[in-house]
Amino acid sequence: MHSPLRLYGRSGELAILDGLLARLWQGDGGALVLTAPPGLGRSALLREAAAAHRPRGPVLYATASPDERGLPHSGLHALLTPESLLARLRERGAARPLLVCADDAHTWGPASRTALGLAARGLGAGSRVAVLIAADDGAAFAGLPALRLGPLDEDAASALLDRLTGGGEGAGSHVRRLPGVTEGLDRVVRVAEGLDPVVRAELLREAAGNPRLLTGLTRHLTPDQLAGRTPLPCPLPGAEGVLAAHADRLDGLPAHTRALLLLAAAAQEHEPAGAGADALLLLRAGTRTGLPRDFLDGVLFGSAATEGFLQRAGSRVHFSYPLFARAVLHHAPPARRRATHELLAALLAETGDRAAASAPSGDRPAPLASLVQLACAAPAPDTALAARLEAAATAPYPHGERSSALSRAAALTTDPPLRSARFAAAAEQAALAGDPDRARALLARTGAAGEQSASPGLAPYVHGLLALRTGPAADAHAALIAAAALLGPYDPRRGLDALLGAAEAAWVTGDAPGYLEAMGRIDPAPYDRAFAAYRAGMCAVLAGRTEAGHALLRQCLDPMNPADPAPAALLRAGVAALVLGEVAAACRTGARALAAVRTRGPDALLPQALEHLAYAELRAGLHAGARAHALEGLHAARRTGQPNSSVHLHAVLALAASVEGPAEACAAHCDAALAGAGPHGLAQPATLATWARARADLAAGRSEEAAARLGPLVRPGPRQGHFAARMLAVPCYVEAAVLAGRGAEEAGELHAAVAEFAGWTARTADPQAPAQLARCQALLAQAEEADARYAEALAHHDRAGGDFERARTQLLYGQWLRRRRRTREARTPLRDALVAFQRCSARAWAERAAGELRAAGEQGPSVRPATDGALSALTPQQQRIARCVAEGATNREVALRLSLSPRTVDHHLRNVFAALGIRSRTELARLLGPEGP
Repeated sequence: MHSPLRLYGRSGELAILDGLLARLWQGDGGALVLTAPPGLGRSALLREAAAAHRPRGPVLYATASPDERGLPHSGLHALLTPESLLARLRERGAARPLLVCADDAHTWGPASRTALGLAARGLGAGSRVAVLIAADDGAAFAGLPALRLGPLDEDAASALLDRLTGGGEGAGSHVRRLPGVTEGLDRVVRVAEGLDPVVRAELLREAAGNPRLLTGLTRHLTPDQLAGRTPLPCPLPGAEGVLAAHADRLDGLPAHTRALLLLAAAAQEHEPAGAGADALLLLRAGTRTGLPRDFLDGVLFGSAATEGFLQRAGSRVHFSYPLFARAVLHHAPPARRRATHELLAALLAETGDRAAASAPSGDRPAPLASLVQLACAAPAPDTALAARLEAAATAPYPHGERSSALSRAAALTTDPPLRSARFAAAAEQAALAGDPDRARALLARTGAAGEQSASPGLAPYVHGLLALRTGPAADAHAALIAAAALLGPYDPRRGLDALLGAAEAAWVTGDAPGYLEAMGRIDPAPYDRAFAAYRAGMCAVLAGRTEAGHALLRQCLDPMNPADPAPAALLRAGVAALVLGEVAAACRTGARALAAVRTRGPDALLPQALEHLAYAELRAGLHAGARAHALEGLHAARRTGQPNSSVHLHAVLALAASVEGPAEACAAHCDAALAGAGPHGLAQPATLATWARARADLAAGRSEEAAARLGPLVRPGPRQGHFAARMLAVPCYVEAAVLAGRGAEEAGELHAAVAEFAGWTARTADPQAPAQLARCQALLAQAEEADARYAEALAHHDRAGGDFERARTQLLYGQWLRRRRRTREARTPLRDALVAFQRCSARAWAERAAGELRAAGEQGPSVRPATDGALSALTPQQQRIARCVAEGATNREVALRLSLSPRTVDHHLRNVFAALGIRSRTELARLLGPEGP
């Protein structure tokens, strides 16, 4: 298939070229050097500029010819053929602008490069000639304006991959058509049903943002391989051309430089991706191979250059472009490459003998690194080396390093069942390292479903772990239950983790029987007392034996070995504290769990640790801290590829925004949480997000909408909210229903909800629950009893602390007093509520309290609205009514929102129209809209 060329991810570079051409067409020339390693599209950009200019004037386009590189002035000859020279003379006579494009100019001879550079430097205003030069680097054209191309970002590379596999045209902002130019992609559209996600991730990882490499890799795969029906070859074919183009630059380098580049490339093989190489290791290796010490010191620790290949960052040495390292290894003779790996293995083994294997850092000099280097040197499968790698990978190394070692062990293994088991173990470590794409790619190499494995159940276990963080939770529950049955007889630790994962999956879906099934399969005998108490306590609570369950859960609030507890044990203790309502203990334990995860890992657990801490802080009224931790957790979830964790964290952020605002942030987080929760069956974040939006409605005075959202969550029925969050939403539901005027028509449901909440309050240790219960009872009480109930609620708040919940009770109390014409008494609780809301940054709630104060006759500057022109002539009550009507509320809705009668609203609205000189609600909406005051 031949199709128009499209450029992806180059909008900024194209804009710069457009600017150069625009100046040329206005009569001003100039020059620009496009520098980039091979494959990043510098030639495509030149062709784009040439295609854009041809309708306006002639183009001189020359590219390097491999056969003529050694000829003097070959570059100038390519530019100034008789035809080109004639065209240039004609152009001078016609005075049309000329564009000169010199592609791969770094390969031209010195004389040609010098002449071209001198000519380009002489161009400027009025010259009517522009020169575009494409080169590997700009050293040969120093002094000219230069633009360096970087790799494509993930979105652009993904759009290009869609194009290459017939999956779509890609994102519009990343694509630009080049009219009249063809790509020569003769095997583009081959997979009608789409590209397998695992294959997609592996191709994007391997290409590293290089469009030419991505094209080559895709072209060499079969339709079945692209669709995921057959395994990918390892290594992936199609990279040879790009690597060879990179390696061409090596031939002209000094021998010392080439030797050091080979050492640096080989030394990266045992490091995590992107970590570079250890400069001290390179110094020792270079000294051992006879490289001059002054050369090594200059490159590794001084200012000596390596032709732009290497960069230093502290004690680490990095290649300026990742493919350079692969090109160096690919270009080296096999015998020399093996000798380099063996030398590094020996040096690392010497260091490992003197250092502890458990030293914390990616720079750890330990035996595992030595074994990885030996694996790189192995010319053929090696059973003994594979066994040594597998044994070493059980030590407490970072999970990413262990995954790399296990995958190399698998590659050295000839026995298919053992090979599959080692790839599955490598996938598990990649998942724990927060790299789910790599984990799926490794799982794809374990063999077909049902194929024999030395570790039955391990691959399903890893599939279940990935589904727990990235897929439907019900799928994760089923996969982990099945994996636990296979793992139990020979791998009790993973069997336990599988059952705990299945229980977690059931919890987030709101499946209490599924949770009890998973936890019921765990034999607590081999584990410590705290774990046994946790298991029994959680099962008792979900089975309805709350008192017994709470007694058991109190035994696991402080995990065993408090000096150095495992992160998972601390997270379980935090869950127990939240179930008990011990929110202060949950905050303390959550902070300890977060510190443990940061110190010991795994990286995949970081979003969950931040989520648990943020939720505990929400329960404690620490909304700013919860927001900060949830935002960090959201970034960590995206970085580690855990969309389900992102859903939970969006729900937490929605709850924080329902207090702090703005309303747009709350709505956006709610939408994000619900969009992810629905397809994956995540009932818990769906309940929290709905509660958050209802609480934001309450803050804005939209009690009818809030009651409609919360009613299904707290009532019995199929749409009932998550069992762990239902009771938390009851106070908001009662408040919304009463303020919306549903107290009489839904009295039975409201009293039933409050009775259930009273039972929960008697069992929980949550310090806010008694105050919230008294507040609900006050809302439903008769006039003579409500006063006492509000006083009781405020007394409970005094003991519990927390500005936000106390301020909500004061707001409702003041509103109740004002509604009963006790205006002077109402001002004190309303003023206290306003100050408390301001103190905890609850802006929307503070505005609601200020409105109530204005209605009660308060005229201080802290409650005066920002008005302008005629609006300042309205009374506070008229202003509130006008704003509600401008938002589209009916008179009845305004009456419910402001606790007035419809007749009073109608009376005030007529006065508003008269004062503002308008005659309709439409004119009022226009006056108070974005263009009005």
